[in-house]
Amino acid sequence: MNNEIFNQKSRKESRKQLRGRVTKAETIFWLKIKNKQMGYKFRRQHGIGKYIVDFYCPEKKLIVEIDGDVHFYDSHIEADRIRENYFKKLGLTVKRYTNLDVIKNLNNVLEDLRQVLIEL
Repeated sequence: MNNEIFNQKSRKESRKQLRGRVTKAETIFWLKIKNKQMGYKFRRQHGIGKYIVDFYCPEKKLIVEIDGDVHFYDSHIEADRIRENYFKKLGLTVKRYTNLDVIKNLNNVLEDLRQVLIEL
């Protein structure tokens, strides 16, 4: 895969800003997956093409998105579909969890993520 699509320098400032304003759910999730706690390295606010994803596991080619309420509006649903199609064309897998799931059901989210990692 062409490495030029990952973490483009032109998007560096955007990624930095996003890391500075993460949601509570993203913070909770990151504390459980960083430093290879799931057995694999994850990056946060990782650039892929013109997009910045919440979390990315390069070894498994897995994108993890933690979605807030805005992702349930029709306009955002369509934008997410376009993003996912782009990622799929690159051979990447996208797994989505909601903010509420991460906050209220973290153990279930982490177990589901473990299964996804095993299957990939």
